[in-house]
This record gives sequence, C-alpha cells and structure tokens, in this order.
Amino acid sequence: MEENKELEENGGVNFESRINLEPLKVAVDAVRNEIGKVIVGQDKMIDQLLVAILANGHVLIEGAPGVAKTVTAKLLARTLSLNFSRIQFTPDLMPSDIIGTSVFDVSKSAFEFKRGPVFANFVLIDEINRAPAKTQAALFEVMEERQITADGTTYLMDPPFLVIATQNPIEQEGTYRLPEAQLDRFLFKINVGYPSLEEEVNILVKENKLENKDKMEGINTVIAQKELVGYQELVKKIKIEEHLFEYIARLVMQTREHQFLYLGGSPRASIALLNAAKGFAAIRGRDFVTPDDIKDAAVPVLQHRIIVSPEREMEGLTASQVIGQIVDSVEIPR
Repeated sequence: MEENKELEENGGVNFESRINLEPLKVAVDAVRNEIGKVIVGQDKMIDQLLVAILANGHVLIEGAPGVAKTVTAKLLARTLSLNFSRIQFTPDLMPSDIIGTSVFDVSKSAFEFKRGPVFANFVLIDEINRAPAKTQAALFEVMEERQITADGTTYLMDPPFLVIATQNPIEQEGTYRLPEAQLDRFLFKINVGYPSLEEEVNILVKENKLENKDKMEGINTVIAQKELVGYQELVKKIKIEEHLFEYIARLVMQTREHQFLYLGGSPRASIALLNAAKGFAAIRGRDFVTPDDIKDAAVPVLQHRIIVSPEREMEGLTASQVIGQIVDSVEIPR
C-alpha cells in the first residue's frame, strides 16, 4: 500500500533503481575527471559526447578553429581502451584513402584488401567538410551499418564503432556542405562556442604550467573496450514510460509541420532522440527516462536534421531556436 502511494506521488515511476548503473556512473565521472585535466569548461559538450558514446552514436562537432574540438575528441579517445584512428580530411582525399584498397600480391598472384584507417573502434575525422561529396559518401555505409563493402566482400567493424567528426562553420573558405543524408547519420551535432573570460584565463594558466609538455601525458585510460560494450548494452535496457514514446513522436512530428521549417526530422530522428534520452538518464544514474532527458537531447539530436526556411534564416532564426520553441510548445502526454 505504501509502495503504491509512493509510486503515485512520483508519477508512476519507481525511483529505486532496478538496473545497477553505479559502475557506469563511476566510469563516466572518471572520464570527466581525466578530460578536465586539460579542458577548461565545455562541461555540456563533454556530457553530450559521453551520452553519444553510451548510445553507440556518432558525433559531429562544429565550431570555430581553436576551441579544442580535436583536442577534446583525442582526450576522450585516450580515456577509452579502443583502437584509435585519426583521418585528416582534405580536398584531394579519395574514398580508398579512408576505406582501403585492393593491392596485387605478387607472391600469391592475387589481390589483397588493405584496410584503411576507418577500420578502428574510435575514428576521429578532422575537418570533415574539407573533403568533397564523393569522399564524404564513403562513410555512408560504415556509419549506418558498421560494415564496409569492397570488391564484393563485406567487412564487419569490431564493436564499438564510433565516429567523431569536427568541422569549421560552412561559411569558411574551401569547405563542402555535408549533405542531409550524411548529417542524418550523426546522433548528435554539438556546437562549441568561445569560452568565458574566466575560462580563458584558466586555459592560459594551464597552458603556462605545461611548459610545452604533451597535453596527453597525464591522461589515464579508465574504460576498457569490453566494459564500454557492456555499458552500451546496459543503456539499451533503460526503461521509458509509454507516454514518453508519444512525447518523442510529437516533438519530431512538430518539426515536419512547423511553419518556419523547410525540412523536418525523420523516424530516424525519433529513434535517435529515444537512444540519446536513455544515455542522459544513464549518466545521471537513473534507470528510467524523464521528460528532461528528452528535452536535453532535443537540440543536439534535431538541429542538424532540420532546415530552417530561407526567409526565416535570413532573419537570423536558427535551427536550435526553432527546436526550443517546439520543446516549449509540446505538452507532455499523461
């Protein structure tokens, strides 16, 4: 009787955790601590990166040069015991430079497939919008299906397979806009802004203390590959009430019907919102999703999947502002 009363007061949710998330939370805190040895501020970006990894999703980080996009990704990779690969995208990069190519082996009188740098657990693609569409398209299959098909043979990627890509704003000279189909394969798009005055002072103090030493030297590995795969499986089991399925669907549906939007989110966006909300719940130590988890996931999940109408874009309206309006206007079903 008392238990039923408590459930009623908590909106029908049992706050006593039924999934043991303590090891995951300890690991996440340890990763935050390691990255914090170098990065000042950017707590929101770090949390979003951790959520994406736990949700087994790819991330696009956008920001001006020098705001620690690449450094943060490299630090994150250092804290995870994963096979790491970095690819610098350039205008002359070819698809075979990424996925690999067949080379004739004289001793065997046969062609042998030489794997490219994309065959890793954690792939950092630096300045993804520097390469033309043909090269960007080489990532379509591997990002969505976690496999590469070359010369009629399919090669499966070892789990986990995570892509973190960085890009400078598309107005910059010598860049190629990512097509919508490519953007849709990223779970999150994270915008990184400039630090505050206090944060920038702390950056200078830390840099001065380093005395030209390698930033990565004191960074420890805290999560093993097998552990990370286990945490990803755990996140999939996070519970979500049925009325929140409808809430997610309504949010995404609104992007398709909003008067200021030319393109709305697809069902893939709804699935991404569900998975990201579970990730937010997990790093907060809960085994169930709340509306706040969904709201926190809305902007990074949807902002790169929608297109603001040209007239509104000229007026200065951004995708994140429209998403904010939608989140404020959609009521949570009961």
